[in-house]
Amino acid sequence: MSELLEKSRKLKQAAKQLGVLSAVEKNDALAKVADHLLTEKEWILSENAKDIEVGKEKGLSPSLLDRLLLTDERIEQIVDGVRQLIHLEDPVGETIEAWVRPNGLKIETVRVPLGVIGMVYEARPNVTVDAGSLCLKAGNAVLLRGSSSAIHSNKALVHVMREALAGTAIPKDSVQLLEDTTRETAAEMFKLNQYLDVLIPRGGAGLIQSVIQNATVPVLETGVGNCHVFIDKTAKKEMAIDIAINAKLHRPSVCNAAETVLLHENWPFVSELLHVLHDKGVELRGSEDLVSSYSFVKEAGEEDWHTEFLAPILAVKLVNNVREAIDHIDQYGTKHSEAIISEDKENVSLFFKTVDAAVLYHNASTRFTDGEQFGYGAEIGISTQKLHARGPMGLKALTTTKAIVQGRGQIRS
Repeated sequence: MSELLEKSRKLKQAAKQLGVLSAVEKNDALAKVADHLLTEKEWILSENAKDIEVGKEKGLSPSLLDRLLLTDERIEQIVDGVRQLIHLEDPVGETIEAWVRPNGLKIETVRVPLGVIGMVYEARPNVTVDAGSLCLKAGNAVLLRGSSSAIHSNKALVHVMREALAGTAIPKDSVQLLEDTTRETAAEMFKLNQYLDVLIPRGGAGLIQSVIQNATVPVLETGVGNCHVFIDKTAKKEMAIDIAINAKLHRPSVCNAAETVLLHENWPFVSELLHVLHDKGVELRGSEDLVSSYSFVKEAGEEDWHTEFLAPILAVKLVNNVREAIDHIDQYGTKHSEAIISEDKENVSLFFKTVDAAVLYHNASTRFTDGEQFGYGAEIGISTQKLHARGPMGLKALTTTKAIVQGRGQIRS
């Protein structure tokens, strides 16, 4: 039997046990996972160092190496995410609505786990723990399929999690890592409907599209982040500059980083912002009017407006008004996160009503599109689709519903 089938069968069995556990039992198990991750931190870091070394030898980009890297601080953040989950309300069993029909039937809709979740992701080993702990808290078993670039890190993290689960109410087989990272096995996983209830891809556009186009298992889609910040002519100088810098440079390699700044042509501080970004090492690619005015702005090609750079590169463009900014976002955005910096209430209202994205911001950085920042604890990903869940996906996004109907012998005439 292949590794994929063997582990999938174990997950299916474990999911049956997981679905009936109490919140206390799940929280106790997650607490042990958090503690054990800290206990084994040095070993996890040593395994991560192997991935970093191989990544450098293969010539991975700085942004990919950053995604791959674990540090003391990042492991502590991962552990903090697990501990935050412990304090969140368990969604399983929650009554969403209840009513009584004229014939006396009592109908109640409650939240239940999805079952077995297949998680397909690239590079970032933090997703291994984020996804695993979220799935467990929501009563789901999880098959983790990371990339070969993070195989040592992922094996170490899953080993630690499974060791921690041993002796708790959560079966250790509830978390499995698919160590075979070949495309052939991935393609088989995408069609494993008899064992997997849903697939969640998290990574670049190529990975996400591959899953969407090839899977027969239902896909809960996460999206690429070509995010924009529009600075209106009424934007306050310091606020706009601070937000633009934070959105681009706080962590350029993640999906909620800004990739394009749209500048109202009458905003008085265009030159100052561009110089500040340039001085901070950002490569600026702009429209012709900006190229002709600033020697450090390179001419942007059509591809630049579409690109999720994931690096200190920023597309910049002058626009006449809020409607032109909205049209640009509509043409090039990926429905992830979009921001308007403005003191004009009418423009903000128009932006909110017409821009189609999972998360919209007024006078705030796009970097807040994150499960932890939304109060969800860790996140499973950012959904840019419109079915089931949208935006940062926490515990409730990992549940479905079940209708419970109670009667007194009613039959349908």
